[in-house]
Amino acid sequence: MLAEIKGLNEECGIFGIWGHENAAQITYYGLHSLQHRGQEGAGIVVNNGEQLKGHKGLGLVTEVFSHGELEQLQGKAAIGHVRYATAGGGGYENVQPLLFHSQTGSLALAHNGNLVNANRLRLELELLGSIFQTTSDTEVLAHLVRRHSEFPFLERAKVALNKVKGAYAFLMMTETQLLVALDPNGFRPLALGKLDGAYVVASETCAFDVVGAQYIRDVEPGELLIISDEGLESQRFTEQTKHAICSMEYVYFSRPDSNIDGINVHAARKKMGKILADEAPVEADVVTGVPDSSISAAIGFAEATGIPYELGLIKNRYVGRTFIQPSQELRERGVKMKLSPVRAIVEGKRVVMIDDSIVRGTTSRRIVQMLRDAGALEVHVRIAAPPIVNPCYYGIDTSTREELIAATNSIEEIRQLIGADSLSFLSEQGLVEAIGRNHQNEFHGQCTACFNGRYPTMIVEEELVHQRS
Repeated sequence: MLAEIKGLNEECGIFGIWGHENAAQITYYGLHSLQHRGQEGAGIVVNNGEQLKGHKGLGLVTEVFSHGELEQLQGKAAIGHVRYATAGGGGYENVQPLLFHSQTGSLALAHNGNLVNANRLRLELELLGSIFQTTSDTEVLAHLVRRHSEFPFLERAKVALNKVKGAYAFLMMTETQLLVALDPNGFRPLALGKLDGAYVVASETCAFDVVGAQYIRDVEPGELLIISDEGLESQRFTEQTKHAICSMEYVYFSRPDSNIDGINVHAARKKMGKILADEAPVEADVVTGVPDSSISAAIGFAEATGIPYELGLIKNRYVGRTFIQPSQELRERGVKMKLSPVRAIVEGKRVVMIDDSIVRGTTSRRIVQMLRDAGALEVHVRIAAPPIVNPCYYGIDTSTREELIAATNSIEEIRQLIGADSLSFLSEQGLVEAIGRNHQNEFHGQCTACFNGRYPTMIVEEELVHQRS
């Protein structure tokens, strides 16, 4: 599940709007603010009330829409998607939103998450005659929705949502409505807002700030929103809910200026750093964070210990997120391009390096060595999350358990492997306290399966296939 400049590959980002004359342009800016959630592909589908039309491509949002494509997308509603290639792998055909046309109408679909029973459902659907056009698990929902076309679309959507299992935030748009659905565990963040009378939904609230929308509330687990020219209606497609949002949304994936379920991400990360300082104090001269997601925790650690916070590592803003590279070789090669130590800050100093996670350990070892090469006398590594010892099946690209360094090595062995003078991780209790969701269910309102193996949903053996959407 994690990011290690990043051996942690996230799922995707989605954005939708209904009722605005500049829907495509607003969606473009919304996707730009969500670019950190996926950099391999982007797309937008617009609705002019009569037909759905889209454009998508491989690359960043600015690259996909760099030749006037937005001007060709005119309509009052739109959905958009930024993607990291997970379930089904990469390729143009898997870039979303997926758009389907038929004699009875069109359907555009955007999905953030991972369906753990996608392989089984795909086989069942193929036996019933379905022909899939992509290898993405997202397409499974489209085929489920299209079956039994004699029933109203809304009812078919509810039935389909109850058949898919796992983590999902779905946007489904037809010529007449936009459906918004969040899985019964609410693994992924999804928020509702309003802009000039139009309804807006986005994976993170930072998108609202960018486009000027007003935040209304978070979408609830098991909730189905129906947005149309008649307004907004909220229904439930299931009452069997148990909130368990991914802890790594707070630790790593979401932007620090986003709020998830009323909790600011920066504030939560800062508290992680403070609790980490209490749990694992160290004598040192400077504290530095690995940009960008670890900066907040590093500030909290520095404030709690009184050790000065310094910019000991500088990020090259013109290199994409290394974790987004699909191969470990490319991730490793990108580390030196992405990060540079500041010799004047670390030379001759005892350095505390704060990071959000360790996945395979390769990147941590390289960063520790870079700090030593820049003259650091000591490098003490502090991780603002518990050790990751289990894979994720809910939309984050973690490898098999055998590839997770903490699953097969003790903390002391990891310390030796990365070459640090000391190494400590935030406790699971400390993480839960720092986020402070205060849910009374067994998961404290958040999923911690990557730390303890307690998965909120049943994972059937034949469904343990490494697939992402």
